[in-house]
Amino acid sequence: MKFRLLAPAVAFSAVALVGTTLATGGTAVAASKPDCSRQIVNVPAKEAVKVRTHAKVSATAVSQWNKGKKGSLCNDGHFYTGQKYKLCGKTSTKWLYGSEFNKKRGWIPAACIKWS
Repeated sequence: MKFRLLAPAVAFSAVALVGTTLATGGTAVAASKPDCSRQIVNVPAKEAVKVRTHAKVSATAVSQWNKGKKGSLCNDGHFYTGQKYKLCGKTSTKWLYGSEFNKKRGWIPAACIKWS
């Protein structure tokens, strides 16, 4: 008798676990780094800006892109949506992935990059 009552609960738990696994798999793909095989190069920064591990102002800084120094942007300079920020005289949610030359890559607020 106890087995019959326990079986539906086990089946429900298994379905819930599969749903969680599928949802997590989709999130992991969305969080992957942008494609850096295509880049825009020789792009200067408007101001000194921190290059971060995630598209958030509170994320860990991995390097700094200094004012006027040139660098490269991955994925042909496409914008990504991230945390809202107010930097370099603008408020935005647009982020780019790249770095100043010879430094670690990461997320940069798009408002701080000078588009010629």
